[in-house]
This record gives sequence, structure tokens and C-alpha cells, in this order.
Amino acid sequence: MNIRRFDSVWDALEETPQEAANMKLRAQLMRQLKEHLDRTAMTQADAAVMFGVTQPRVSDLKRGKVNLFGLDALVNMAAAAGLHVELRVLDLV
Repeated sequence: MNIRRFDSVWDALEETPQEAANMKLRAQLMRQLKEHLDRTAMTQADAAVMFGVTQPRVSDLKRGKVNLFGLDALVNMAAAAGLHVELRVLDLV
């Protein structure tokens, strides 16, 4: 039996390194947004108004449905929440 080890669950689940990198960023943004909403005790209805989306969309966010959100939408939500988003690109070679 050949056991493979991965640095991230996304590396194991996604077919390409590019897809895994995208999912890692999306998951991280979603975690930060959820933590922000929990920390501020904001209702889903209030968050929906702030983000310019529907309340069910905020519910999807809080439930971690990462496959339903693109990076651009998550960055826009973070900016609307007053969060600062930075992206670092590192050369792995």
C-alpha cells in the first residue's frame, strides 16, 4: 500500500496545484470573514446588507460552503467588512 502525504487537504482533493492554491485562499478568506461576523455578533441579515448579498448567501459563507464562492466575491466581502486583504506570492524554488 502506497501512502501519500499532502501539506493541505486541498492538495489532496484538487486535481492541479493551481486549483489547490485557489481553494486554500478561498478557505482562508471565508474563515476570516466568519470570525469577523462572530466577533462582531453581526446578524446574517445585517451582514447581507453590508456585503450586498442575500441572507442565504451569508448562511452559505458561515457554513463554509467554499465551492459556492469565488476569490473576487470573498475579497469584495472582506473589503465591505472593513478588513484589509493582502496577497503574498513566494518563490518556492
